[in-house]
Amino acid sequence: MHPCVVIIFSLLLLCLETTSANQLAAVEGGDDNGGVNRCFEKEKDALLHFKSLLQDPSDRLSMWTAEQDNCCEWSGVTCNNQTGHVTDLDLMLFGLVGEISHSLVNLTYLNHLDLHYNSFHGNIPVIIGSLTQLRHLDLGGNNLNGPIPRSIGSLTRLRSLYLGYNNLNGTIPTIIGSLTQLRYLDLGGNNLNGTIPRSIGSLTRLRSLYLGYNNLNGTIPRSIGSLTELKYLDLSSNSLYGTIPPELGNLTNLELLSLSYAGMCRLENLEWLSPLSHLEVLEMDGISLAKTNHWVDVILSLPKLWLLSLDGCELSQVMYPYSSSFLNSSSSSSIVDLSLRNNSLTSSMYRWLFPLTSNKLHILDLSRNMLDGIPKYLGNLCSLEHFYFYNNFGVIKFPDFLNNLSGCTSLSLQRLSASGSQFTGSLPDDIQKFTSLTHLILYENQLKGTISKKLWELPNLKILDLSESSLHGFPSSDYMSNRSHIESIQLSSCKLGPHFPKWIQELKNLTSLDIANNGISDTIPLEFWDSWPSRLTFLNLSSNNISGKVPDLSSNFDSNSVIDLSSNRFDGPITNVSSTVALLNLSRNKFSGGISFLCQVVHGFLVILDLSHNFLSGQLPDCLWHFKELQVLNLEHNNLSGRLPASLGSMINLEALDLYKNNFSEEFPLSVKNCTSLKSLNLGANKFSGNLPVWIGESLSGLYVLTLRSNNFSGSIPLQLCQLASLQILDLSVNHFHGRIPSCLSNLTIMVQQGFSQLQNLDPNNPLIRYSYNVDHVMIQWQGSEREFIRSNMKLLRSIDLSSNNLTGEIPYQITNLDQLIALNLSMNALFGKIPWNISEMKNLLTLDLSRNKFSGEIPSTMSQMSLLNDLDVSFNNLSGRIPSSTQLQSFDPSRYEGNLGLCGPPLTKKCSGDEQSGIQHIIGESEGEGIDELQGWFYIGGAIGFTVGFWIACGALLLNRRGRFAFFMFLDSFEDWVYVKVVVFIANLKKRRT
Repeated sequence: MHPCVVIIFSLLLLCLETTSANQLAAVEGGDDNGGVNRCFEKEKDALLHFKSLLQDPSDRLSMWTAEQDNCCEWSGVTCNNQTGHVTDLDLMLFGLVGEISHSLVNLTYLNHLDLHYNSFHGNIPVIIGSLTQLRHLDLGGNNLNGPIPRSIGSLTRLRSLYLGYNNLNGTIPTIIGSLTQLRYLDLGGNNLNGTIPRSIGSLTRLRSLYLGYNNLNGTIPRSIGSLTELKYLDLSSNSLYGTIPPELGNLTNLELLSLSYAGMCRLENLEWLSPLSHLEVLEMDGISLAKTNHWVDVILSLPKLWLLSLDGCELSQVMYPYSSSFLNSSSSSSIVDLSLRNNSLTSSMYRWLFPLTSNKLHILDLSRNMLDGIPKYLGNLCSLEHFYFYNNFGVIKFPDFLNNLSGCTSLSLQRLSASGSQFTGSLPDDIQKFTSLTHLILYENQLKGTISKKLWELPNLKILDLSESSLHGFPSSDYMSNRSHIESIQLSSCKLGPHFPKWIQELKNLTSLDIANNGISDTIPLEFWDSWPSRLTFLNLSSNNISGKVPDLSSNFDSNSVIDLSSNRFDGPITNVSSTVALLNLSRNKFSGGISFLCQVVHGFLVILDLSHNFLSGQLPDCLWHFKELQVLNLEHNNLSGRLPASLGSMINLEALDLYKNNFSEEFPLSVKNCTSLKSLNLGANKFSGNLPVWIGESLSGLYVLTLRSNNFSGSIPLQLCQLASLQILDLSVNHFHGRIPSCLSNLTIMVQQGFSQLQNLDPNNPLIRYSYNVDHVMIQWQGSEREFIRSNMKLLRSIDLSSNNLTGEIPYQITNLDQLIALNLSMNALFGKIPWNISEMKNLLTLDLSRNKFSGEIPSTMSQMSLLNDLDVSFNNLSGRIPSSTQLQSFDPSRYEGNLGLCGPPLTKKCSGDEQSGIQHIIGESEGEGIDELQGWFYIGGAIGFTVGFWIACGALLLNRRGRFAFFMFLDSFEDWVYVKVVVFIANLKKRRT
């Protein structure tokens, strides 16, 4: 047959097949007019079921209804123009909340599924593996948990898989190696553990691999070196260990390599980096480079490298950072952003830093080192815009520092951040050369002397922070009248007082002002409050001695603003406050009157409200419905009274409620039941009464502080309290509770878990959270006196106080399981029986008070093992027998044991039977030893003198010789590591021999 005939016949068959398929589609899913671009009923039902499991607060799926026949026209849905099948489902950033429906299995022609940046939760459904046509799957940026399903290995057509930034756990399934068409794989930002599977080396078409921010362990597999098309590799923030494989040098197309804080990884050399000629970004923070000689040569061989981050890499320990040929090299650095923080570097590093810097450098970070100056060549970096030099420990004269930057760098530098260092001297006239400077951050230094007036003439200066310095010479109001460019000024602890600095009012563009703790004993001019209408976002006047009344603040502040006037002498009523305020702290003043002004704060931006330690009175107004963002409410130490309003329950994000020392009354507030986000609840020292509701353990399951002391609560302690697994402070003291101590208190699991509590996870960079450290606190009875604990020192505190009630029965033995408890007070009850024999298992107890009960029997001998106990009171019980011998128990005052007629032995004067004979022998022994007392005395005196002289010879040498001191502590660190390794190896060998 002629070839042309074959071709024509094949084309006819193809046309016939296409026509038949289109007709079939029209019959199955088309409309009455024969159109085919309509979705199939089965796929429409699948989408409707998918929607039925979701919340859609933004109403983005409003078109998704049964009445809307053609689902191909729904938002986020795309169908094939010819077949009508759903092929794309793109719901990225739709704001959806809920679980992923299994009905998606019916979208069998789906090749693109994007649910990125929503709030999907639950597991990734196993049926996802049935969507075998998928080429793009993006479930990233949600709240999904559970493991990655193995069925995902069936998606062999996938080119991109994004599961990053969820809460996925478990291991990376080895079957992922079967997805050989993958170009992009992102599993970062989860809780994945286990090793990186070797099968990942089968993904030879991969261009991007993101596994960072997980808990992956084991070694980096050498098979990654097979991914020769890879451009982006991120293994940062994991728990990997071992040598970084040199096979990474095979990734010659690599543009980004991030190994920062990948774990306890090490490098013997960096030669494998040399072939990576396309590398642009290299991040190796936290990876030890102590043994990588000539690393500077390697870095200079990377022609496209523009970002280099080597924070905490032990660079000071490198013996030969560059080779002998390095000095004659003509290589020019391409680095734009260079970070060498936290390397214990001294000024000797400037020799090898020089070739890494050039006029391409925009950002240089030398913070957290031991530098005592900078070289002049840093003043010739004509493109340098940001220079970070904070937390350096070498003493530097600030005028000299500025002088060395006074070349062309002074014209380009925009940000100088050098806080927490050891700068001395004044702020000199040389500052005028830095005409591009926008940010000058110098807080927590040792600057003294005069501030040059030239500082205020810098044309672009926006942010100035000189807090905690001893500078003086601040300008007059007349001089500042034309200096309106500064937007933020931070001058806390700068001794501005005693008069109020009126020149600040001339800064008309100000948005942030901090003059806290300046010894200001003055009133504030009325015009001050009107200087920045609707502009201020941050105002801190706290910890001064400012008096007078605060005017109407309703129109002075911008959205999400912070107002802190705490610890002053402001008085009078609190008038209107801006509805845009996010933090309002008026605590520790002399404000009086009611707090009805809260009803005028209507927009609900308020996150933290602290009105504590004032003279406020009246009731808490029932207008709190709009405070849905409020997280901390502190009203302690006022004269507020009455019943808590029902609208309190509308504060669904409230985390800390403190009403301590007021006159609130009636029963436990039912409205609190709806505050399900509560973590700290303090209703102490009020007049609440009635039974403790059982719903506390169910509705307030996140509580870590519950303080109800000094009220009139009665009834038994509800068993539901035992459901508060996160509770670390429980204070029910000075009430009228009766019955037995619930044995289920042993279920308070945070009290049996070692380490820090969840409080350490707060973000210290968030200014509102930093303030919450000061307002979220608790008052507890500690060793006989009332003591305040704030967030920052509550991390290890675990305390139970049930004292001064009418509790009866024995101490349940289960309570001794709370081995992380550090304070237990059961005093002034009617408890009886014996002290649990195994109480010594509470090995972390610092204070134990069992006084004024009816305990009998002996003090358990095991208590002699409680070595941390520094406060014990068992007085006024019916205890008997000898007080066990130990360093701790004999060190307490005898009054801690009094009122127990049967107790004997030290520290009590009452002797136990059989002590007389031992006392005689003791006296005889002392008599025989009198002859050598004088000799022993001279021996101890000589030893003390010898030790003192030897100690100060050694320490004096270290104090006076900086290089010697540095070398000594480097040796000490190395010796510690050597000993640790030797011990670990010895133990491992010993275990092998035994097996």
